[in-house]
Amino acid sequence: CDPGQATKLLYDLLYTEPIKVLLLPGCSSVSTLVAEAARMWNLIVPGVGPPGPPLEARGWRWAAQLELSSGSVLTPTSCFLCVCAALFLSQLSSGSVLTPTSCFLCVCAALFLSQLSYGSSSPALSNRQRFPTFFRTHPSATLHNPTRVQLFQKWKWTKIATIQQTTEVFTSTLDDLEERVKEAGIEITVRQSFLTDPAVAVKNLKRQDARIIVGLFYETEARKVFCEVYKEKLYGKKHVWFLIGWYADNWFKIHDPSINCTVEQMTEAVEGHVTTEIVMLNPETVRGASNLTSQEFLAQLMSELGGKNPEETGGFQEAPLAYDAIWAMALALNKTVGPLRAKGRRLEDFNYNTRDITAEIYRALNTSSFEGVSGHVVFDAQGSRMAWTLIEQLQGGSYKKIGYYDSTKGNLSWYGNDKWIGPGPPADQTVVIEEFRYLSQKLFVSVSVFAGLGILLGIVCLTFNIYNSNVRYIQNSQPYLNNITAVGCMMALAAVFPLGIDGLHVARRQFPVVCQFRLWLLGLGFSLAYGSMFTKIWWVHTVFTKKEDKKDKRKHLEPFKLYATVGVLLGVDVLSLMIWQIVDPLHITVEKFTREAPKGDLDVLIQPLLEHCSSEKMNTWLGVVYGYKGLLLLLGIFLAYETKSISTEKINDHRAVGMAIYNVAVLCMITAPVTMILTSQQDASFAFASLAIVFSVYITLVVLFVPKMRRLITRGEWQSDAQETMKTGSSTNNNDEEKSRQLERENKELQKIIQEKEERVSELRSQLTERQALRSRRRPSAASATVAAGNQNHSSQSPQYHQHPSDPKSLVPPPGYPAPSTDNHAPLPPSFSTATSLYQAADAKMGRNNCHTGRLQLLYK
Repeated sequence: CDPGQATKLLYDLLYTEPIKVLLLPGCSSVSTLVAEAARMWNLIVPGVGPPGPPLEARGWRWAAQLELSSGSVLTPTSCFLCVCAALFLSQLSSGSVLTPTSCFLCVCAALFLSQLSYGSSSPALSNRQRFPTFFRTHPSATLHNPTRVQLFQKWKWTKIATIQQTTEVFTSTLDDLEERVKEAGIEITVRQSFLTDPAVAVKNLKRQDARIIVGLFYETEARKVFCEVYKEKLYGKKHVWFLIGWYADNWFKIHDPSINCTVEQMTEAVEGHVTTEIVMLNPETVRGASNLTSQEFLAQLMSELGGKNPEETGGFQEAPLAYDAIWAMALALNKTVGPLRAKGRRLEDFNYNTRDITAEIYRALNTSSFEGVSGHVVFDAQGSRMAWTLIEQLQGGSYKKIGYYDSTKGNLSWYGNDKWIGPGPPADQTVVIEEFRYLSQKLFVSVSVFAGLGILLGIVCLTFNIYNSNVRYIQNSQPYLNNITAVGCMMALAAVFPLGIDGLHVARRQFPVVCQFRLWLLGLGFSLAYGSMFTKIWWVHTVFTKKEDKKDKRKHLEPFKLYATVGVLLGVDVLSLMIWQIVDPLHITVEKFTREAPKGDLDVLIQPLLEHCSSEKMNTWLGVVYGYKGLLLLLGIFLAYETKSISTEKINDHRAVGMAIYNVAVLCMITAPVTMILTSQQDASFAFASLAIVFSVYITLVVLFVPKMRRLITRGEWQSDAQETMKTGSSTNNNDEEKSRQLERENKELQKIIQEKEERVSELRSQLTERQALRSRRRPSAASATVAAGNQNHSSQSPQYHQHPSDPKSLVPPPGYPAPSTDNHAPLPPSFSTATSLYQAADAKMGRNNCHTGRLQLLYK
């Protein structure tokens, strides 16, 4: 197996007599060199050598002790001796006559003049452009690949990994395997290689979760690989290794100083691996061209070994191939006698320029087909042997045959005794089970019950409002807008049901319809319910927050304007939803989550999936809708705040509407962003969205309709305005009550003003007292005169104030002062008397149905 030594021997053979017809190199490295050079001398090169250690290291030195007699008779025994002796010793006589017996002897003699190849398996030797005259009885290493592919398909593996030693024979074998698995629909997911240290390559296999691993390396490197496999725990019930079968049976037990693993650890790591090897001994009892069965040949071979242990004898497994190689060449040369004789030629006429004789030998060898001790001998178009493949598995520390594969017929003979650490053949990858996440049915049913009750409440409110639409109190609340609110609330509640429907309830193809129902029910329900309330608060703000001089002109609301406002808001929503549905309709998208490990020791992973209603530009559409609705909500809050203190008879429930707007706006502004964040959590997202809808609707219905029901029930105001007029003769009760409330508010304002004036009078009185005291100390006499004069003036003015008690103008006090007191015993001047009497008189005159118009104008002033 030394290419340099082979080169020297090749030239020695070619340039010494006699002329050589056949060259038979042994190992692949030598076969490559010899076969590529042989065509220059028109030589046939039938190779039968293996890839591996040098020839002498494989124990074939025993063959050198044999001698070949030129007069040997062709017998099974002498044939085997010829094969062995031909390795080193035989000679070819150029004058030999080609007969069946002498032909065989000629072949054996020719073997001596080169080398006998019994196991060249490199796939590179199948290249007919490089090696046009090369043949081998040892199949190519690529013959393992069809067997491997057959096993992959049998065990339903579609993903494999490879690790190889970086030599030409294994690289070319792996390239062929890659082509074959690709044709079979199998993928090589990981491909690792190493030169001497496989530690990094094994770690990469583990990191990439390799399960089915094909290893291509020599026996020494195999021990290194499986020591690292043990360290990385890349074995067991989740992994299967495919190795080459021509290792020694106890290769993993041999002491190797290059590894630091014990025999027990190595035995644990290699347990269960599968090997493929070329069948080198026919398993069937068939007598072939040599008139020997495989068992008879094996018995004679054991006798020639002289009791040596076959496991310790290198080349023992390839002996049947070497034996059949001699028969293949003998029969091929024998087939050339007739064709050459017809042309007037003989084998003895061969020289290095006779291409026609070379062509005849090539043709005869290429068409060889006979039964040998190694099985049926036939060559393919590349000159490689077609043979059976033996499949073995290491079970309990020893190899067990589990099947054969005939690549020529594609027939797999299976014993069915394969044994696995787990319940069966492992998966080629971690099995991923897709599992859809569905909404909690308890949550869906609970919320649906509340939504159903809300719809019933909406029906009750709508019925109540329609039935009592002739009642004046209901008429003053714009009942048609309230009806629209009730309908919108029921539509919003109806949206809860499709919001909770998912793939558990409907088929996948029907899910987009559910998505559209969600969108339209929510959109239209919000537009009707909130739009009608917004319209009320908008018109209250528009009419009653203007200047005093413009109030009277806008006192009367026109109902068609209210309905037109709701129609505009509804039309905007319908138009936007139609554009959305036409341009970018909703469809199903599936969200994938992080894979989860199930409970128990199972080699599977759970892939959670969640279905969503989405579109290509979902965020853009949501931004537009949320922006528009958000502005309406903010504007509604502002208008409700601005009109909180306004009282109007035309829309008597606008305060309740404002309260409903507050609640709806707060819930919507909290729920919208929260649900966008929780889209990946189906239960939380549904709970937030549905409960926000339910609470908003309940609050709206209760705030708008329950007070009306309570008022009509407690006060008995069930009759219409005409019926109430016929019964009581008056239809102004509500107006009187409103006026009474207005007067009460004005009375409170006047009381506040009076209190401020009294405080001012007290301050002025104290200042006057201080000034009088100061003047009395300085000028007592002058002060007395001044006081007398003041009393005289008071006496002259007092009668003037009381002269005309019936004159209204005489009752008007000076600006900024209260009316004078009628108490004659008051010690103070009338201009500084208290306004208590005026307050009491005004309060007494402002009772219900007892307001005088003149007195009321006096109070306003």
